[in-house]
Amino acid sequence: MTIIDSGNGTAEQTGEPDLPLSMVERMTRILDAFDNRSSRLSLEEVARRARLPRSTVYRILHQLTESAWVEHTSLGYALGRRARGLGGDGHDRIRAAAAPLLHELHLRTGLVVHLTVLDGGDTVYLDKVGGRFATRLPSRVGGSAPAYATAGGKAILAALEPESIDRLYRPSLPRRTGRTIAERASLHHELSRIRLRGGLAFDDSESASGVACVGAAVRGDAGPVAAVSLCGDASTARLDRVAPLVMNLSREISRTLFPGPRDRTEPTAGVRPLEALGSH
Repeated sequence: MTIIDSGNGTAEQTGEPDLPLSMVERMTRILDAFDNRSSRLSLEEVARRARLPRSTVYRILHQLTESAWVEHTSLGYALGRRARGLGGDGHDRIRAAAAPLLHELHLRTGLVVHLTVLDGGDTVYLDKVGGRFATRLPSRVGGSAPAYATAGGKAILAALEPESIDRLYRPSLPRRTGRTIAERASLHHELSRIRLRGGLAFDDSESASGVACVGAAVRGDAGPVAAVSLCGDASTARLDRVAPLVMNLSREISRTLFPGPRDRTEPTAGVRPLEALGSH
C-alpha cells in the first residue's frame, strides 16, 4: 500500500502501488485522461483512466475546474478553455475551416461576418469580413466584447448549462449601450428564447448602437466551439431573411471540423441549404 500526499496537507492511503507522489504528476494523469478536446467523462471514468483514487481525482478536478483547465456540466467533465488553447492550434483550425465560408457569406449578403469564440465571459473575434460598414463596428480580430451583448456570444451561451452562466456572470452586468442586457435573470430569459429558436441569437444595438446582428453557434461533440454572426445597420438590415444563412453556415463549419454522422442529418425544418438561398 502506498501513502501519498492528498494535496491538502493530509495523507491518503491507496491500495494501488506506485501512484505518482507529486501533484503535478497526478494533474498530468487526469488531463491525459481526456484523449481529445471533445471528450466528456464521468468522475469514475477519469479516475479509471488516470489510475488514481476517486476521492483524489474529485479534489483535483474541482481545483482544475476553478482555474478553467477543466469544465464540468451535467454531462460530465471536459477540457476547459485553458487546456483547449494549449499549442495555439485550436483557434487556427477553426479559422481555417471557416474562412472561405465567411467570405462567401459576406459576398452574398453585403453584411459584416464575424467568427468568435468564448473566453470566460467574453467573446473573442477570430475573424472579421466586411466592406465599408465594417469600419463602423468596434470589433477587431483579437479583440473582445461581453458575450451577453453580442449575437455570437449569446448563441454560445445558450448552448451551455444554466449553472455555467451563473459561474460566468454576477447578478448585475455592465452595459455597453442602453439596450444591453443588464441582469443575469434577464440573460437566462433571453437564452431560453434562443433555445426555442433552435439556437439563433439576435443583437439589436446591444453591443454597439445602431448595429444589429444574428448569430449561431458552431457545435462540436461536447458543445459549442465557436459562433458565426452577420451584422449590419439596425435600420436597414433584414436579419430575418439572412438568419437561415447563418444557421447553415454554422453547420457547414461544424461538419468540416467534426466530420461524422452529423454529415447525414437534414437541416432544421424551415432552414434551406446555403447554396439554395442565393443573395439578399
